[in-house]
Formats: sequence, structure tokens, C-alpha cells
Amino acid sequence: MMKRPEVLAPAGTLEKLKTAIHYGADAVYIGGNAYSLRRRAGNFSYEEMAEGLAFARSHNAKVYVAANMVTHDGDEEGAGEFFRKVRDIGIDAVIVSDPALIELAITQAPGLPVHLSTQASATNWETLEFWKEVGLERVVMAREVSLAEVEAIRAKTDMQIEAFIHGAMCISYSGRCVLSNHMANRDANRGGCSQSCRWKYGLYDMPFGAEKRDVKGELEEEFSMSAVDMSMIEHLPELIAAGVDSFKIEGRMKSIHYVSTVTNVYKAAVDSYMADPEHYVCRQEWIDELWKVAQRELATGFYFGTPTENEQLFGERRKIPVYKFVGEVLGYDAETKIATVRQRNHFSIGDEIEFYGPGFHHFSQSVMEMKNEDGESIKRAPNPMMILHLPVEEPVAVGDMIRKKR
Repeated sequence: MMKRPEVLAPAGTLEKLKTAIHYGADAVYIGGNAYSLRRRAGNFSYEEMAEGLAFARSHNAKVYVAANMVTHDGDEEGAGEFFRKVRDIGIDAVIVSDPALIELAITQAPGLPVHLSTQASATNWETLEFWKEVGLERVVMAREVSLAEVEAIRAKTDMQIEAFIHGAMCISYSGRCVLSNHMANRDANRGGCSQSCRWKYGLYDMPFGAEKRDVKGELEEEFSMSAVDMSMIEHLPELIAAGVDSFKIEGRMKSIHYVSTVTNVYKAAVDSYMADPEHYVCRQEWIDELWKVAQRELATGFYFGTPTENEQLFGERRKIPVYKFVGEVLGYDAETKIATVRQRNHFSIGDEIEFYGPGFHHFSQSVMEMKNEDGESIKRAPNPMMILHLPVEEPVAVGDMIRKKR
């Protein structure tokens, strides 16, 4: 029997957790207020974890907590209590990379499932078997592993395999980098990465024995260390055949527009494949949808070989269409065909907007009329979070999103 892969989405806040699950995620991963590699995400208190877990349970979804920082002396203090509280809340697993934290999770919070983070650079089946013997249930593969290697690893171990299938790539091996430490005094491996690789740098020709020569203007891009993003939407059958148990989407710092869109696409693709593998076709509309939230070029990472300069932001690239998230549907009156909307960004009468929702329901229309919460006609929604009433051309549902092309 072919096993259905889990669609695992990022959830940097409680709102994003609910959005990801509403848009089809089988599981989400979040961060607590300690031990996570995303300090600037809206990390979860214990109370928010409990609320998020209750929501997930009501939708048959799981919640994992990332505690994947590299600990220096003293950083591990309090970890035992943290893991026990996470366990007692009912969290489905913690994602850990540091051996000290792994040991503390296993010994101080018995019964709490532990997954190995991609930061630990698991690249061969012996490593998976080692962690299985330690007591872990799942390994998130290093992003440097090829698809052929994943398939070979699966043939020699029954350990659960989780693999990234969409999102940002790091220029450093498995995210272990000291650029941020050096340039911004923010420890990348303890949650403070300033993404120094995404900055613009001066480029120089430095011939031996001669003065360096600035080549500014001779190259079309100055993002000399910035990798393009990963997208495996066109290769889901290969990933499933290789035995990947969980499809992981990167992006705890991303918006609900990103989380809802990307989760929606991969949920639709997995559903389509599992329903009829023999006649499965990757739809162009899925690819087009991902470009609506793309920040950079898209490639397949290391899955089909070592990336080249084409997987970095050099040279002329396609122009990425930029869409702005402008609102969410709070209610819909089928009789009047009026949607109640919470505005999230500015839009006006005459704008072309697109509605989308779970299950890949989309339609576009012009804004012909708009009223505020008091029923007064307005031409523009000037203030974020305003409640608006809009006539809509097709039925919408609570939780549907609205965006417009810039």
C-alpha cells in the first residue's frame, strides 16, 4: 500500500497555525519561547501551545515544537522543565538538533516523541539507525541530500523520513553559519540569524600581485551569496516513491498569505496524486499559484545534483509577479451575496481582487461597491483591520483570503 505523505506547514503564530490547518496541513511546526532557531517569529507561550493543539486536534492535525538551537554552556538550563511542559500539553513531538537537548528531552520528559532537526545534517542510513537506537522517531533530512540518496536510505531503514519540499535555502551547510555572528553579533545557530547572505556585497577582481578592482556594474546582480528558493511541486511522485513520510514547507517567519497559499497547493497536489497515481499530472495552476507568493527564483535544491550559479541570485531573472494580501472573509450572506471582510491592506473601488480558499477555489472580480461597518459607502479602505461589506460574484466562506496584484 502506498503511504500518504504528511503535509507539514510552518506556523510562526497562533493565527498562522489555524490558517495552515484550515488550508489543509496535516501537521504544523511551531516554536516555543526558548530553544528555537526563530527568535523573531511570534513564538508560542504554553497557553498558546495548548490553544493551538486544541484547534489542531479538532481538525485531526498534529503539532510539533521546534527546539533546534545549538546550545552553548548554560543554554540548556531549564530545558528539562520546558520539555516536560510541552509533553504534558500533549504536543506530538519536539524537533531537536543538539545532542544535549536530545538527551534532556528523552531523560527528563519520557514519553515525548523526538524528531531530529535538519540542522543535525543526517545524510546516510547509518545515522538514521543511530538516532533510532537513541530513541528518536523521525529524522528531518539534511537539505544537501539528493533524491537518489533518500531512496537508498529508505531501502535500509524504517525510520520516519521528513524532507523539505518548499521554501528558502541556506547558503551554508545545513544552516550552520557564522556570518550573522561576525557581521551583526547575532548567533545564527541560537535563533538570531540576520540573513547576512541575503545582503548586497561589493564584488572585486583580485588578481595576484595587483590591486583589487571593483567590478560593480559589470554584473547584473550583487547578491553573491543568496540562494534561490526550493520548490518540488513538479516532483511529488518521485518524493513519494522514494519513501518520504512528511513533506515539510519552510517559513515560520512568512505571512499567512504565504502559509495559506503554499499549504493549499501541496495539499491539492498530494490529494490529486493519492486519488489516482496512474493519471496524476502536476497542474500548471498549482505552479502559477506558488509564484504569487514567491520572493525569489525557484529551483529543486540538491535533489537532482549540486546547485550551480543558476541556483543563486546572479544575472537577469524572470519578473516575479507581486501579490498583496488585502483581506480575509469573516462572513457571507448567500441571499444578498454580500461578504463581510476584515481588511489587511489597502484596496479601493475599481481594484481587481482575487478570492481564494481551501480546496483550491479561486475567482477574481472588480471591487464595484464597498461599505464600512456602519453601512456607509466608501471608495477606499484606509485603515488596516477595518470591517467591510462587499458584493461578491461567487459564494465565499469564512477563512477565505483576498489578494490583489500590485
